[in-house]
Amino acid sequence: GSRLPAERSLADQLGISRSTLRQALTTLVQSGHLISSRGRSGGTFVAERPPLAEEDGKPLGDEAWAVLDYRVAVETGATILAVERAGREDTGKLAELVRSMADAAQFEDYRRADIRFHISIAEAARSPRLVRAMTEVQGDMSDLIALIPHPEQVLTHSNAQHERLVTLLRRGEAGAAVKLMREHIRGTEHILAGLI
Repeated sequence: GSRLPAERSLADQLGISRSTLRQALTTLVQSGHLISSRGRSGGTFVAERPPLAEEDGKPLGDEAWAVLDYRVAVETGATILAVERAGREDTGKLAELVRSMADAAQFEDYRRADIRFHISIAEAARSPRLVRAMTEVQGDMSDLIALIPHPEQVLTHSNAQHERLVTLLRRGEAGAAVKLMREHIRGTEHILAGLI
């Protein structure tokens, strides 16, 4: 697979701290999405066959549903804590990522900002374990999302939900924020349901 850039460069590109990046990379290596090797030709590489890759056209089945269930638990839990703990800097970063998604010309750019948005919610929750869990979830979701089409109207709707979520975080409206996050996740579940 492709080699990842150097740690400092990658952290700058993603707009995250090096410690958050290290946690994310460790989680992605442990989950089988990345391969890390030492030595002269060492580095961190994208796995040739990530864990959720389809095998011989078989439906994804139980493992995909397990990922989606795990996502619900992690995302809604992170949202509750982010409502309680997020500061202006956190919500400002989230709003900036919403703008990045709105301005994205390519799906890859949108998805990169989307991943950063969801990990930033976990960072706003001030829980390193949730950051690791969210990173794992986003890695697994990337495998699933790669299997579905990405029409512009779906991305626009999804990003409108992101924008509303930032507003709810700023207002401290936990119930409404969790309900919106669940609705946001359900949209992806409905699209994937035809494949699972």
